[in-house]
Amino acid sequence: MKSNPRILISNDDGIDAPGLKVLQDIAAQLSDDVWVVAPDTNQSGASHRFTLGTELEFSTHGHQIFSLNGTPADCIVAGYTHLLKDSPPDIVLAGINHGQNMGDIINCSGTAAAAREGALQGALGIALSQAVDYENQRDVEWDCSKAHALSLLKSLIAQVGHTHNRNRDLYYNVNFPDCEPDQVSDVQTVPHQRFDRSAFRHYPSKNEGRFFISIPETPTPMEENFDFHALHQSKSITVTPLTLRFSDMDEVQRLQGILSI
Repeated sequence: MKSNPRILISNDDGIDAPGLKVLQDIAAQLSDDVWVVAPDTNQSGASHRFTLGTELEFSTHGHQIFSLNGTPADCIVAGYTHLLKDSPPDIVLAGINHGQNMGDIINCSGTAAAAREGALQGALGIALSQAVDYENQRDVEWDCSKAHALSLLKSLIAQVGHTHNRNRDLYYNVNFPDCEPDQVSDVQTVPHQRFDRSAFRHYPSKNEGRFFISIPETPTPMEENFDFHALHQSKSITVTPLTLRFSDMDEVQRLQGILSI
């Protein structure tokens, strides 16, 4: 990775989200060539959806800072292939998300999708999220991310960001625990946990006859050596390498030549 990489930032919480500003400040310490393209409204749960067949437009919020009336994936495509088409970004950073993105939840995360689309476009894609205490409804605290994200990113980029030998089928998902910075135990590279059932549930509203689709509680049981346990029980910063290739090659090989019509 070059010493002053071009960085493109997006998120799914929207252009006005405090976590985006935290990530901008961190990215500015990695490079002086930082661009922001973020959704103009909250797009949490948008996953990798594209706004197809609808006209989109940029709004300018400052030097190299733009919002888009679309999804996180739209933002990366528009930034990568239009705003920065003459010199594409080396790194796409997504976040810092309000709330952990791990386990099965990464399948719907717009934050993860922004990093994934960045990797699909050819950049080093990294999603970052700050854990919160959903059960007790406590406001998010950014101190842990502020204290550790810069050094973590430097270490991760140094290990995986070399242009010539980087595995371009990978992107990375980082979560910071809900604790004080000095309570962080370590950094753990872990796989994401698959649970028996999705964490999403019907959640009743106080308004009669109405409801939400939400994550009312942390899924259990949490298995050791996976992301949920490392974040919640060990107070570790978790790093999960994710692959762009969805095919299960063992199943491909098992079924080759034995299916029929």
